[in-house]
Amino acid sequence: MKLPAILVVDDEPGIRQSLCGVLGDEGYAARAVGSGEDCLEELARSPAELVLLDVWLTGMDGMETLSRIQDIAFADRPVVVMISGHGNIETAVKATKLGAFDFLEKPLSIEKLLVVAKNALDHRRLDLENVRLRGDIASKHRIIGESVPMKALRQQMTLMAGTNGRVLIYGESGTGKELVAHAIHALSPRTAEPFVEVNCAAIPEELIESELFGHIKGSFTGAHETKIGKFKKADGGTLFLDEVGDMSLRTQAKVLRALEEQRFEAVGASEWTQVDVRVVAATNKTLEQEIERGNFREDLFYRLNVIPFHMPPLRERVEDIPLLADHFLREFTMAYGRKPKELTPSAYQVLREYHWPGNVRELKNLIERIVILNPQVRIDARHIPLQTTRRSSADRASERFASLQEVRETAEREYILKKLEETKGNVTRTAELLGLERSNLYRKMKTLGIGPKE
Repeated sequence: MKLPAILVVDDEPGIRQSLCGVLGDEGYAARAVGSGEDCLEELARSPAELVLLDVWLTGMDGMETLSRIQDIAFADRPVVVMISGHGNIETAVKATKLGAFDFLEKPLSIEKLLVVAKNALDHRRLDLENVRLRGDIASKHRIIGESVPMKALRQQMTLMAGTNGRVLIYGESGTGKELVAHAIHALSPRTAEPFVEVNCAAIPEELIESELFGHIKGSFTGAHETKIGKFKKADGGTLFLDEVGDMSLRTQAKVLRALEEQRFEAVGASEWTQVDVRVVAATNKTLEQEIERGNFREDLFYRLNVIPFHMPPLRERVEDIPLLADHFLREFTMAYGRKPKELTPSAYQVLREYHWPGNVRELKNLIERIVILNPQVRIDARHIPLQTTRRSSADRASERFASLQEVRETAEREYILKKLEETKGNVTRTAELLGLERSNLYRKMKTLGIGPKE
């Protein structure tokens, strides 16, 4: 196991020798130099994790040395503890502003020195771990694609990154709406605060209010303890309402009020809870149509639809398929400990020709299956588990029908026949179901070649 490296910088040989001895006895790899210039040269040759730096040095003093240390790349930059025999508050404050972790006065207390050294090293490890985790998160939520729609999407995200405007993301299932929501949060001023997700379609109607706003113990049957809702958990951060089009009208009313006032009442509570939450919503439905059908509140729609985003389906950005496939291939070979794999031109061709009704999610699942089932390095067309290239309904219709009018008439004929079957041939009842006058239905049946007894 590698010992933590500590560099002592002091112009007094006795102090250098004493500190190196103490630190060595405690299990540290300690070395020492006598000037600021030597300190920078030593760090360039062999990085250290902690520098114990004297303020008063001949030549380049400790403050200037500290400032120069801050120019070292983050991964190699040591944490610095300043030491001085003539310390004062002004010097300590200046050192802290320049990036020092702590400030110790001479004569040094060995016990205090060791505690500060341990805390400083722990602090550095946590900083490095946080940077690594942020990098992992950024990689996980990276939006991949160089097609025109994806470039436009990234440009739109950059423009609104510094705002707190509410966002409504439209797109088919599997296009990556959640990914965009995460990316918006990461680019926003709220990035250090929580990102909380609610799938409105997955929570039963009787539980959605409790899930969003929380409840008080005993407020309803089964409420055995007080629960904090998602709005409160997201305080200061971002709340992602996925599939918001599936939310009930009753819940929509409470969400609307929470958005307008930035406060809410938990189920069973008598007091308001104030929050600061940015809401990002997503839907695979056309909310304007849902409003016309009476399924979605128009006032809530306008509250959410401040900044609309549209996620294109995968079939509309075919040029991104190879990039996505390669990304998922690397991801799953690493996750399953497999050798790196590559897709052949024939494999790419099969992927490009497929219609992808499940969009990026379907592609990701397919690549995971390929990695699991195929030990070979080169993946060609015969290893792609797509039996045939699934064509769109528009492709199939173009072969079956000669014109758009023929498509429309065929669809109307099939629909009317289905309704006639449901009413056992009762034309009057069928007209009611279709919202037509009986005479209008007779004329349409005649036009479409449907006999009364058909």
